[in-house]
Amino acid sequence: MIDPSTQKVSEKLPKKKTSITKFVIAGILIVAAVLILAITSLRGNTQYYITVDELLTNGSTKTQNVRISGVVIGSSIQYDAAANLLTFEVANISGDNAAIEKMGGLAAVLHSAAIDPKLKHLKVSYHGSKPDLLKDEAQAIMTGSLGSDNVFYVTELLLKCPSRYEDSLPAQAGS
Repeated sequence: MIDPSTQKVSEKLPKKKTSITKFVIAGILIVAAVLILAITSLRGNTQYYITVDELLTNGSTKTQNVRISGVVIGSSIQYDAAANLLTFEVANISGDNAAIEKMGGLAAVLHSAAIDPKLKHLKVSYHGSKPDLLKDEAQAIMTGSLGSDNVFYVTELLLKCPSRYEDSLPAQAGS
């Protein structure tokens, strides 16, 4: 004979095991989804910039969306307000921290890069309003892609004003 109290206990055990199994599977799926989202979003946002020379010499980046850094050549700045089109040229900036320290700081590096005729220049095209900080010897950090016409088409433009670095270089004030 089967004891009715024993039968009820044995029927309850499999239900507990299946509910725990469902909970564990759901937890694993949630953790996996969070990890996948974190990895894909971090991969897209960790974008270091390359120099103008690296962009022009590396053929594989021509169609890619990249971030570059360069010094603005002030005499090349042109803004068409009707078309909301900004064009200018940038020159290569050395990314070497030792060179920056040797030359006396970032403002000195930007100045020497802007006036050096041996450095390659890159034409830049940006659709948007002209930023207030866009002036001669400003450091531009731009995200975009290099077109087949060797013009860098910018989607995001960030500028650093060189006058912000002059306070750290008192010897430049008299020159």
